[in-house]
Amino acid sequence: MAIDQITLDILWARLIATTNDQATALMRSSFTSIVRDAADLAAGVFDRRGRMIAQAVTGTPGHINSMATGMLHILHRFPPDSLKPGDVIITNDPWFTASQLNDITIATPVFKDGRCIAVFANCCHALDIGGRGLSADSRSVFEEGLQIPIMKLMDEGRPVQPLWDLIRANVRTPDEVVGDLHCQITGNAQGARQLLQFLDEFGLDDIEELSDEIITRSEAAMRSRIAALPDGEYPYQLTVDGFDDPLVIKARLIVEGDHLTVDFAGSPAQVPQGVNVTLNYTTAYTNYGVKCALAGDIPNNEGSFLPLTVTASEGTLLNAAFPAAVGGRHLVGHFLPSVVMGALAQALPDNVMAPGFDGLWDTHIAGVQRGGESFSYTWFSAGGTGAMKGKDGMPATAYPSGIAGVPAETMETLAPLVVQERSLRMDSGGPGESRGGLGQVMRIEVLSDHDYLFSGLYERTKHPAPGLHGGGPGQSGALSTNNGADLQPKITTMLPPDTVTTLEMPGGGGFGPPERRDPALVLRDVAEGYVSLEAARAVYGVAINAQRMCVDEETTAQLRRKMTGA
Repeated sequence: MAIDQITLDILWARLIATTNDQATALMRSSFTSIVRDAADLAAGVFDRRGRMIAQAVTGTPGHINSMATGMLHILHRFPPDSLKPGDVIITNDPWFTASQLNDITIATPVFKDGRCIAVFANCCHALDIGGRGLSADSRSVFEEGLQIPIMKLMDEGRPVQPLWDLIRANVRTPDEVVGDLHCQITGNAQGARQLLQFLDEFGLDDIEELSDEIITRSEAAMRSRIAALPDGEYPYQLTVDGFDDPLVIKARLIVEGDHLTVDFAGSPAQVPQGVNVTLNYTTAYTNYGVKCALAGDIPNNEGSFLPLTVTASEGTLLNAAFPAAVGGRHLVGHFLPSVVMGALAQALPDNVMAPGFDGLWDTHIAGVQRGGESFSYTWFSAGGTGAMKGKDGMPATAYPSGIAGVPAETMETLAPLVVQERSLRMDSGGPGESRGGLGQVMRIEVLSDHDYLFSGLYERTKHPAPGLHGGGPGQSGALSTNNGADLQPKITTMLPPDTVTTLEMPGGGGFGPPERRDPALVLRDVAEGYVSLEAARAVYGVAINAQRMCVDEETTAQLRRKMTGA
């Protein structure tokens, strides 16, 4: 029987509040800045059939959407009726979850009157998982750390102690890693308490009827958005740096009535190094790109995924076969929403965003502090997003992951480093009627008297983000050191203790021809240090009187006539 709209709205709001409490409990108790400050996690609730119903507001698409399919694998291994109160399941299998060993999924069944009625799950980036560390220069997943198959971490409330001991023995930071596992369990337990409370309040035995209603409505809404698109095929391709050689991601979006297929045929074969992506993660970020363009207001759950099909041949870059190296899978996977939007730009020119920095610059350092203690620390930083019609790209923003930037003060508290500079990078945003978002500059010194390990997972150092509809590309990223030490974008290296590293992050692509940008906006960009006087004149055709900080309208008109050939 259908649930009436008012009751559905109340139950839906309670579900979202429940998952938000789940995520908040996890973050506030976390042992690591990665989870607590950067929010590199996801949390959600699933029905006993393994269908994702609701998710916390906090979280990355790669985690939450991968869990949506990963839960089906978990419940295949442990069917709901085989589980007991107090059971907790763990896995970091890249092919079943988030395509990287550092991302650990914890699933906790919820029981009412002795019957499993739901599962709460979360996925968090562990500070360390052993192996080579956070890098892309491995040759197989076996080099990348400890693999945890789908198995019990807690058995009827009792720790599976050999597994806990095994995890501690295989990671560089056992207290932080094991501490976060406890926090993940705590987050799920908080979600379970909230769920049972509101089920009792509304006299419900389980969430199956509610789940059916939410999924049916979400599916219908998503199909309606797809049906509004003209039937046809929409191709697009995007070039990224890759490891040794550039990689061209190719896609065709096929619209047939109320169903959308994204086919990655023609994309490269999997490569020997760790930038390969499993199909689960490919599907996660492809679905996210479609929802951003078509259906940002539709709940992200099983129903919104049903009208979408994602295909890529096994053994290719976007459907890597075991035991491919996948440690840097986001260096490719994070570009998939831009590939989707580039294709949809033909059908929805006003609803899409130009390609941007699209990802994260992950930096890992490890060594010995001046006091003699060992350290290991990872941080994430971001460049600029792409622009869209009527809206400039965002500076220093982690799209599509949504991971938050960590304050310099926090970084300096948790690791022996000094952030000498953190600033926006002038002229890095792609020119356009709407300007691409700016990258940032970070200058880092590590306080050590010994050589230390430096590992970076960096993209767009060779191939900048292109613009859309006449917009120009953003600037590519750059790496440098004060002492000439060799620094490569995806290779682990040892740096001498006097090294000061400068990271110049890429900017996003512009949208629309730059000569159409309002001169008043160009003036504002110059005044705020986003665009140089030289670029304003040469790229945008806007002459600015630097003494009076005003637009020279006559010269500007001449420059723009020359640019357009009018």
